[in-house]
Amino acid sequence: MAGAVLLAGCTKSGDNVVENHAPQDAPGHTRDFTSVKYFDAAPFQQQMKSRLSGADAQPLPGGLLVIKQFKLETFNTNGSRQAIGEAPECVYDMKNGAANSAGHLRLQSGDGKARVEGDGFLWRQDDSFFIISNHTHEVFEIGSETNIGL
Repeated sequence: MAGAVLLAGCTKSGDNVVENHAPQDAPGHTRDFTSVKYFDAAPFQQQMKSRLSGADAQPLPGGLLVIKQFKLETFNTNGSRQAIGEAPECVYDMKNGAANSAGHLRLQSGDGKARVEGDGFLWRQDDSFFIISNHTHEVFEIGSETNIGL
């Protein structure tokens, strides 16, 4: 894996759906932040492709958000979870659909049989590209039906 992971899937032609489930503390500051992207190919337009969430989102200039307790989930077209990524904090570029951080990230396959951890990452929402740049550590559970699927 060498620290790079590619998450396959299609993109939706529309914008992300951003949900705020809790009151704002200050202008733009949100708790329980969620941003969802849907597949664009028929018949999967109502199916989530990815869900990015965090306990806290603080705005920065240029349409950026600092997200605390970052969690990223990607899904297959059948609704099953493809991958889960978690980090203490990241910067999310809402305009360009990208998240990054110099901090630690833990990424695992939806079935939990493959895990990658490392420091520093970039995730691009539109093409589902994920790279972990430094100090990577991979763990794979090998069995007769293991499908890594990251």
